[in-house]
Amino acid sequence: MTRKLLFSLVGFLSLGPLCAQPPLRVAAAADLEPILPPILEQFQQATGIRAEATFQASAMLATQIQNGAPFDLFLSADLGYPRRLITAGLADSATPVLYGRGTLVLWARKDSRLPPPSLDLLRSPDLRRLALANPDRAPYGRAAVAALTSLNLYDQLKPRLVTAENIAQAAQFVDSGNADAGLISLTSALTPRLAASGTYAVIPDGLYPDIQQGAIVLGKSSQRDAAHKLLTYLLSPPIQAQLAKTGLRPVH
Repeated sequence: MTRKLLFSLVGFLSLGPLCAQPPLRVAAAADLEPILPPILEQFQQATGIRAEATFQASAMLATQIQNGAPFDLFLSADLGYPRRLITAGLADSATPVLYGRGTLVLWARKDSRLPPPSLDLLRSPDLRRLALANPDRAPYGRAAVAALTSLNLYDQLKPRLVTAENIAQAAQFVDSGNADAGLISLTSALTPRLAASGTYAVIPDGLYPDIQQGAIVLGKSSQRDAAHKLLTYLLSPPIQAQLAKTGLRPVH
């Protein structure tokens, strides 16, 4: 092989990774961590588009986006943070897209010294530590505070609250024994690990505002078409049915 041909071949091969399409970058609320990865795999099989998700509290993700984090799609656990980004001119639409509704539950380990989860458990003096997500950052945390306030229990339980960064960490606190019970998402409670080690009680809807989970495609994304395809995929009947089985109420 001549030196010229060898250099040409090396140059061609070196361009391969540069020509490859980068993955779609998804900023996803922490309650989606148990359920979104398999959906992204199915999406890739159906479309050939690879997507990678970063899971954190919705407020933290919104702040990162405002500070220039290069995400393509934002899946928030509420509508407020996407609306804030729309107001800041960072979205490619005027309204967020509703993709699911969340459910708040009280979860505890099966081997707990306390009775099974119920509203009565929240009133028990034996409940020493109750985990919830940070209400300043996580919509499920705000829902938890609203529910306790509706039950006239917030002031009583406030000294016993264990605050986590996000809903996934709140579930971890209870599962690891660092809290007696936790107000967490149904998506977390239905994961194989928590379903095996604990039980839950659904917090009645009327005790907290509806957890409407919304999404936006980011205006500066270089892959807006692909991001819209993923959002449309999330809204398709088969995926909405899949979300319902894993803890998110469908939007249709």
